[in-house]
Amino acid sequence: MLVTSRSYAEYEAMFDLTELPDSILDCCAGGSSFTAEAAARGVDAVAVDQAYELPTPELVDTVRRSLPQGAQIVDQHAASFVWHWYGDPGRKDDLRIEAADRFLQDVTTAPDRYVAGSLPELPFEDGRFDLVLCSHLLFTWAETYGFEWHLAALKELVRVSRSEVRIFPLVQQGAGEPVPFMQELRAALPVRSEIRKVPYEFQVGADQMLVLNK
Repeated sequence: MLVTSRSYAEYEAMFDLTELPDSILDCCAGGSSFTAEAAARGVDAVAVDQAYELPTPELVDTVRRSLPQGAQIVDQHAASFVWHWYGDPGRKDDLRIEAADRFLQDVTTAPDRYVAGSLPELPFEDGRFDLVLCSHLLFTWAETYGFEWHLAALKELVRVSRSEVRIFPLVQQGAGEPVPFMQELRAALPVRSEIRKVPYEFQVGADQMLVLNK
């Protein structure tokens, strides 16, 4: 299991977050520090991930082992990544290590913020969160999870949001191929959607998010 750790700064850029609402869900949060840091800013922040089913010692070990595994994936597809946001691989690694440390501290001291669950069925009531974020799951794994799964997952994210859903990125993992059913998927959604450019790019061409408005 790969449990990625991303920093608050990465979330700000990936989702173009200029201000935070009262409540946020980070879906497929992994070992990221966003929930901990948003909570420290007074937000009702919750993270959900299947990995949180693991006992704490095993989760800690999995997060630690995932750091070099994530770097290896980047190395294997070097031509598919650019470094103008991070600056260099060292800064990316530093951000990910700091994020993992922050996550592990918070999941130990505030475990109620971290809920075991996975799409397309989340353990939250309708309209629980003002804003729902989801990174590097939908669209990233479009070759594994097809149209019907994506439609069910997006509807579930909309269900637990009372205002807005943001999904990043909009390309597939590896070489960053476009998602073949994107337009069909947007047309099938029961809410308005828009594709919006964000101030972040790591995978080549992955500089847009999908925004769903209830």
